[in-house]
Amino acid sequence: MASSTPPRRTASLLIDCPDAKGLVASVSGFLYQHGANILHSDQHRDDEQGLFFMRNEWDLADFALDEPAFAAAFTPLAARFGMNWRVEYSSNPLRVAILVSKQLHCLSDLLERFSTHDLPGELRLVLSNHDDAGPLTRFHGVRFERIPVTPADKAGAERSQIGILLEEGVDLIVLARYMQVLSGDFVARFPGRIINVHHSFLPAFSGARPYHAAHQRGVKLIGATSHYVTEVLDDGPIIEQDVVRVSHRDSVAGMIRQGRDVERVVLSRAVRWHLEHRILAYSNKTVIFD
Repeated sequence: MASSTPPRRTASLLIDCPDAKGLVASVSGFLYQHGANILHSDQHRDDEQGLFFMRNEWDLADFALDEPAFAAAFTPLAARFGMNWRVEYSSNPLRVAILVSKQLHCLSDLLERFSTHDLPGELRLVLSNHDDAGPLTRFHGVRFERIPVTPADKAGAERSQIGILLEEGVDLIVLARYMQVLSGDFVARFPGRIINVHHSFLPAFSGARPYHAAHQRGVKLIGATSHYVTEVLDDGPIIEQDVVRVSHRDSVAGMIRQGRDVERVVLSRAVRWHLEHRILAYSNKTVIFD
């Protein structure tokens, strides 16, 4: 039996700051000076705002600085350029929770991706306001908790949800067709750490039957959008979008089926990029690093 190769340990440094000469050379030189073998490097400049964004990922095998030492050594360089920065380590995978209601297509896709290690991170639990997702979640060996949500006690339900999320030390919350609007208090507890997905008919065809309304108008494109959740409904920084073409030959059921397929793909991409530390959000939009 062939021996398995242990996963490579890496670190990722994400930076945003005012643009200035020498940024790339200074950061690359710092990493080289301490023994880094850079595996990926990507940069972006926002010409309108004069901002610079950068992500470097490197192999830790010969790197001389551990996590506390890195912060101490890098802080003077960061201060010189006015950087906002963070460093993430592959040995510290993010812990994930999924919230879902009755539609299970996105949940099913994510459960399969986590169970086959196609997605990095640790899926800690699935929370739902219904029982429908229980059998599928337990089949994958994942903790399932049902917390009913009623108009009379929505705040109490959210307190229970938050308690479980904090108990599990969750770093990322994924709304996999969770059909409840989160309160501002809930969102404020997890800033930049909640990802949602919805069809891309909004705001033209909102409501409970958007595909029926779109079919009646003869739309030619349907799609999905994944974004970070903010207090303003469906107005957070967009992470990923995709579309598929439809025609007069497509029934409502066919459009719904295609819409669910694109929702699966768009949500899984957004989750992957977050877990791989490839996203910087600013000015209510995102930079997605290669």
